[in-house]
Amino acid sequence: MADKTIKVLMAQFSLETHTRGLFTVAGMLRDAGMEVILLGNALPEVIVDTAADEDVDVIGISTYCGGEMVLGKDLIDAARDKGIFDSTVFVIGGIFPPEDEPDLKEMGFDGVFPPGDGSSREEISTVIKDAVAAKSN
Repeated sequence: MADKTIKVLMAQFSLETHTRGLFTVAGMLRDAGMEVILLGNALPEVIVDTAADEDVDVIGISTYCGGEMVLGKDLIDAARDKGIFDSTVFVIGGIFPPEDEPDLKEMGFDGVFPPGDGSSREEISTVIKDAVAAKSN
């Protein structure tokens, strides 16, 4: 696993209009040596289908306009239905109530980065690398 480049699909849910976080995190992950595919706005099922088609290790969601609980659950459910949940890492970050963090983790997100978290490239990269390593074992 040490020599394999981690492949990340970055997306936003369909009604999202704020892209700064998506592009910022995508750049951070590229700088950390990961391959990043920018999908942009899409429904959860399309995100999962694209992740399966591209054989990614990670699905990263940037959210700023709400819906993370409903659409996040739809994303995780679609991944379970497609059979990629157990082999794919799921991370989410952006603007959402910090009290949603435990529910998002329980839902199946391996990394949750709430507002004001100030997560650095190193922190986000470490969460992703550790989760990818754990799911590949």
